[in-house]
Amino acid sequence: MKLVFAGTPEVAVPALDALIASGRHEVAAVVTRPDAPAGRGRRLVASPVAERAEEAGIEVLKPAKPRDPEFLERLREIAPDCCPVVAYGALLPRVALDVPAQGWVNLHFSLLPAWRGAAPVQHALMAGDEITGASTFLIEEGLDSGPVYGTVTETIRPTDTSGDLLTRLAFAGAGLLAATMDGIEDGRLKAVPQPADGVTLAPKITVEDARIDWTAPALRVDRVVRGCTPAPGAWTTFRGERLKLVQALPVPDRTDLAPGQLAAGKNNVYVGTGSYAVELLWVQAQGKKPMRAADWARGARIAESELLGG
Repeated sequence: MKLVFAGTPEVAVPALDALIASGRHEVAAVVTRPDAPAGRGRRLVASPVAERAEEAGIEVLKPAKPRDPEFLERLREIAPDCCPVVAYGALLPRVALDVPAQGWVNLHFSLLPAWRGAAPVQHALMAGDEITGASTFLIEEGLDSGPVYGTVTETIRPTDTSGDLLTRLAFAGAGLLAATMDGIEDGRLKAVPQPADGVTLAPKITVEDARIDWTAPALRVDRVVRGCTPAPGAWTTFRGERLKLVQALPVPDRTDLAPGQLAAGKNNVYVGTGSYAVELLWVQAQGKKPMRAADWARGARIAESELLGG
C-alpha cells in the first residue's frame, strides 16, 4: 500500500522505521507537528519523526492544522491507501479522515477500550495495572473509540516508569502496526468494534496531578512517582520550593514516620506516607540537576521535624 505516516515524538520513530524497513509498503510522506521552540535559545526544532523522515528522503508535511486547505490538497495528490498514526498530536477532521480508502489507523498504547486518551501509559501505572499493551484501531471522530484491528500485551514491571514502559511499547507496537498494514492489504484483517464495557479515560497528566499527597498510601506515592517519570515529573515542596522526585522505593518495615515527615541518615532518606515510608533515591531540587537523595539531604541539613509538602 501507499502510506502517509502521521506522528511527532520520539516514541513514534520505531513505528516509522518498521514501515520503512518492511519493504512491502511505500511510505510516500510523513505528517508531523510544526517545528517547535526548544532548549535555552528557544530555537525552532523539527520533531523526531520529521528528522527521521528527512534522513530517509521522505517528504515531510507540517500543517499548522490538519484541516489546512494546502495540506488537504497535497494529501489528495499523494492519494494514500492508508495513513498509519502514532502520537501525531492533533485531531483529524472528517475531511482528512475520508481521503485514504483504508482510513487512518492509530497505534495506541493501551488495551482498548481501557485508557482512551492522551496519557494511557501514565494512567495504567498510576492505577496499579499489572498488564497493559498496544492496540491498532481505525480512527473515527470519537476519542480512541474506533474498531480494533489487533493488540499486543506487555507486563508492567514493579519498577517501571512511564518512560521505561513507553519505550518497550513503542517497539512492540511498531511490529503490530506493520503487521496491521499487511493484514489490511491482504484483506484478511477486519476491525472489531470495541466492547461497551471496560471504558476508562486517560486525559493528559497535569502538573497538579503529579503533586504527591503524603497522606496517601506508600503504594500510591510510588505509582505517582513512576507514572510521572520522566514527564511531567512527580513533585512536592520543601522549605517553600518545589522538589522533584525522580525515584523512590516503598519500605514496608518502616512505619514510624508521619505523612511527609523526613528522616535522613548517612546514606538513606525516608519520608512518611499514609501507610509506611518510602525511601527517596533520586531527587531534583529547584534549579539544580538530579542528584542522589542522600547527597541532597546532606546539603540541605534537614532538621528532625521537617516535612515535605508543607
